[in-house]
Amino acid sequence: MVLGRGTRLFASAVVVAFMVLVGPSAPSGALFGRSAPVEAVRDVVPNRIMTWNICNPCETSDVDRAAEIATYAPQVIALQEACVRDVERIRDYLENLHGLVYHVEYGTVLRSWGRCGGLPWRPGAYGQAILSAAPMTDRVSVEYPDGGSEDRGYMAVTTVVGGRTVRVFNTHLAHRRQEAVRAKQIGVLAAEVARHDRAIVLGDFNAVPDAPELTGMWALAADTDPQCRPSSTGTCEVTTDWQTKFDYVFLRGMAPLGHRVHPSQYSDHHLLRTDLAPS
Repeated sequence: MVLGRGTRLFASAVVVAFMVLVGPSAPSGALFGRSAPVEAVRDVVPNRIMTWNICNPCETSDVDRAAEIATYAPQVIALQEACVRDVERIRDYLENLHGLVYHVEYGTVLRSWGRCGGLPWRPGAYGQAILSAAPMTDRVSVEYPDGGSEDRGYMAVTTVVGGRTVRVFNTHLAHRRQEAVRAKQIGVLAAEVARHDRAIVLGDFNAVPDAPELTGMWALAADTDPQCRPSSTGTCEVTTDWQTKFDYVFLRGMAPLGHRVHPSQYSDHHLLRTDLAPS
């Protein structure tokens, strides 16, 4: 259709007026409701690893979760109680809002509409996830034979930390007051960890350091908190809102440079991060 001269002039005037109002500095995606990516102000911190039970189901924004992670910018992140959809959004926010780019692998143990949303006949996947700045290979996802009151499992990947290959495990053990179940789960996990000379085992173990069921892990690796040992007389730093240590970073064939616990308003578990000594 050929427009009349008056119509064309009117349309041009509208475009010019709109451009004046928007201004030359508007991001290219703003016209279509998309925000432009934020340039990275820094990179991930090399040799920094972190574990965090992000709490699910909880009324928490994935934007806030991503901002919490970006504050510390670890090289490797282990998440528990993680819905795949949430992790996808967190990963996108880390890249688009904070300039931090991660690879991701999942260790799904169940599909739950109540926890993760989705359609009743297509519920969301729930379990563990590992994000890593370096590529990951050889992913395995194992569901424990006995999950206790809820399906539980571990996942493992191979990646590079400190310039050397390492096997990274992420697990979430059975709820409290299920000591016998956790002991069996740790037996399954420890048997696999023992196959590797260099390993990082992260996660929510739902057990305090001197719990008998943790014996199998203590025999293989040390936690990054030097005050936390089965027979330690030091003050063990708590990692939950109920003043207990349930979250661990076990190291096998590696040494910590330092660790910090960061309470978070977005979960009933704190963020636990560790900086590793150079290999």
